[in-house]
Amino acid sequence: MKRIVVIAAMLALSAGAVIAQQDQVAQTQLAMKSNLKNAVTLYDITKGKAAYDQKAVDAALAELEDVAKRFPSFFPESIKGLKPKGDYYASTKVWTQRADFEGRAANFAKAVGAAKGKIKDLDSLKAEFGAINDACLGCHETYRVKKS
Repeated sequence: MKRIVVIAAMLALSAGAVIAQQDQVAQTQLAMKSNLKNAVTLYDITKGKAAYDQKAVDAALAELEDVAKRFPSFFPESIKGLKPKGDYYASTKVWTQRADFEGRAANFAKAVGAAKGKIKDLDSLKAEFGAINDACLGCHETYRVKKS
């Protein structure tokens, strides 16, 4: 009887861990989708695909900065090696080159934070967007893998 209780408890804990990992992966994917949405908002404005709207710019920058500051926490050791639904997943380099990964996340947060105080019109957005985009994409080159 004791064995059955112990085995049942272990199975319940294992199932809970798997669910927690999947929840973490889903949160990570939502954060990346949020970054994409906000980057596209800024990009579209810089390219004249959307009218300049300071409220939209401020909101996009605030969301980018929020995600950037929390970014390393979206990749705990527990999700290492998981390949979620979608076109991309995190490279194992996120964990094996952790200091560089966290440094790049900090650079992204710094680029967004610096731009927030400078962007007041279309010209200043155009001037600042390159640094934000480069900091974002710089991480993708090393730490994001496209599913084949």
